[in-house]
Amino acid sequence: MKLVDVCAFYAPKGGGVRTYVDRKLKAGAALGHEVVVIAPGERDLIEQRGPNARIVWLKSTLFPLDFNYRYFNDTEALYAALDREQPDFVEASSPWRSASTIADWPGDAPRALIMHADPLSAYAYRWLDPVATRPTIDNLFDRYWRHLRRLDDRYDMIVSASQGLSDRLIAGGLEHVVTNPMGVDPGVFSPALRDERLREGLLAMCELPADATLLLGVGRFAPEKRWPMLVEAVTAAGTHAPIGLVLAGQGRDRKSIERKIAGNPHIRILAPITDRGELARVMASADALLHGCEAETFCMVAAEARASGLPLITPDEGGAADQARASGGYIYESANAAAAAEMVVRYAAERRAGLAGPRADIPPPRTMDDHFAELFASYERLIALPRPRRLRAA
Repeated sequence: MKLVDVCAFYAPKGGGVRTYVDRKLKAGAALGHEVVVIAPGERDLIEQRGPNARIVWLKSTLFPLDFNYRYFNDTEALYAALDREQPDFVEASSPWRSASTIADWPGDAPRALIMHADPLSAYAYRWLDPVATRPTIDNLFDRYWRHLRRLDDRYDMIVSASQGLSDRLIAGGLEHVVTNPMGVDPGVFSPALRDERLREGLLAMCELPADATLLLGVGRFAPEKRWPMLVEAVTAAGTHAPIGLVLAGQGRDRKSIERKIAGNPHIRILAPITDRGELARVMASADALLHGCEAETFCMVAAEARASGLPLITPDEGGAADQARASGGYIYESANAAAAAEMVVRYAAERRAGLAGPRADIPPPRTMDDHFAELFASYERLIALPRPRRLRAA
């Protein structure tokens, strides 16, 4: 099978999507498939990643809200790239404009939409939950739901990585939703990588002794990740117990996070960790992962923390909550700094009492290779079917 992934979210400095796509290139080749990723880039370029894997960069415009990303602005060039590749199957990896563009591509290949983003949770619910009910918010954003239903009618499969997102999509009228949880890079993250000297060094950076609790936060510095809320929660929890927090990431919200920290010596921002092995070592050496985003479609960071043996402290919605529930984690009310602080205090107390902490027996998440084996098999079944749905509404 030749698979082409039109991935608007793939970028050199990207986060979970880049990790996912990089593994897809390797997994596809290992299973005997050819995988081509078409991504928006600084210039036209073909990057070979192996005998059956490559990235086709198309010259594209910078995304104005985040200069780490670009967006496809030349539909003819995108269609020409797809025509040259002649794929057996096509993926779109963004529910926005590129999904509609791929739906309109006149090629006959079946296609799937990968829900790497949950815009309603990341934006609409985050903004309006304090003042309106979810049904009211959904009614206000009915245009987006109609957009999703149109995509559902024109795609053979809508792939969701969490049951919570799948349930909401189905309740919203989508009929081709398939739940296929993602996974972690095999062989990278492990409790065996725990380094007590590294842990003590991170606590010393936070001006705390070795018996304090070390929390880790990993991810983009973006509003939906709610880092200022977590800083507030840890600051409050720190009045009850010695608790340090180190943040690893980068993004446009760094200044607002620094303002919220306001000189608190027990919260530090690390330099971005780009090496996967180093990230795995830092993860295994913390005491727990603290996460604030309720809009995760899968939450790669939480899955990696699980694979590292870390307890999870997460909001009660989204992919992070799925990971916490699967591993007996600590769950607080989403978007509630006081609730997050209360759960941090509880975790720290249980850890001091010897009732909680990093464990080698935390149920591990599935691997990326498990996810891709299931995904590619579902694509091959669709390819083998007659194509009556190729008569799409233009």
